[in-house]
Amino acid sequence: MSSDDTLSITVEFSGGLEILFANQKKYNLSLPAKDELGQPANIAYLVRHLCGNVMKDPRKELFVLDDTVRPGILVLINEADWELEGEDKYEVQERDHIMFVSTLHGG
Repeated sequence: MSSDDTLSITVEFSGGLEILFANQKKYNLSLPAKDELGQPANIAYLVRHLCGNVMKDPRKELFVLDDTVRPGILVLINEADWELEGEDKYEVQERDHIMFVSTLHGG
């Protein structure tokens, strides 16, 4: 259940990214509905929130580069590529399902 102050969302990590998030693939989060400036929460804010409050691994550079998701990480918003939704400017909605998938694999 959500209040006016938070958004209930699901965030998933795959392709090895879960290692940065305590080996947990799926999180049900209550995201503040507004960012630090009082604007509606968007993906850019979600990424900052994840780095500051969810990610336990200190290697944030494996997830973020220049204040956005680093190249090689596919972001899906409700199963659609984030490029179709405005990338990090997409305003997060109640019950959104956001998935971060690393497309970079060693081998």
